[in-house]
Amino acid sequence: MSNHESLLLNNQLCFALYASSNAITKLFNQKLSKLGLTYPQFLVLITLWEADGLTVKALSNKLKLDSGTITPILKRLEKAGLLSRQRSKNDERSVNVFLTTAAEDMHREVTEIQKKVTSETGLSESEFVELRGTLHSLLETMTTQLKETNAA
Repeated sequence: MSNHESLLLNNQLCFALYASSNAITKLFNQKLSKLGLTYPQFLVLITLWEADGLTVKALSNKLKLDSGTITPILKRLEKAGLLSRQRSKNDERSVNVFLTTAAEDMHREVTEIQKKVTSETGLSESEFVELRGTLHSLLETMTTQLKETNAA
């Protein structure tokens, strides 16, 4: 590929990822809005359905969000009655996040939304699984690269 071709927009991996991410996030937001949820709130809920009671720090790490981003999301979910935050009894500096019954009751509806969005990607199940695996590998590689660059 020539230098000129390498700079064409459609040849940019970062653009393809960016535009695809925006499109799928918009689709999620359209469907989640019926439940009063945003995509970042959805991510918090599915993470807590996987492991309820995580600390804010652990939740931030799993979601690759900084505390300045996750705190307002948690506050809105708490105000909506979907989670509670409690100081750890073992470490007062640490706050654990727990789902409420209302959030547990929402699990089935959110699962259906996730299935609809997955099917609307137009990918077969095997293509979906392969793409997800590739993206997780890319994320791991890029995270390592960023750490090495920041350490240098």
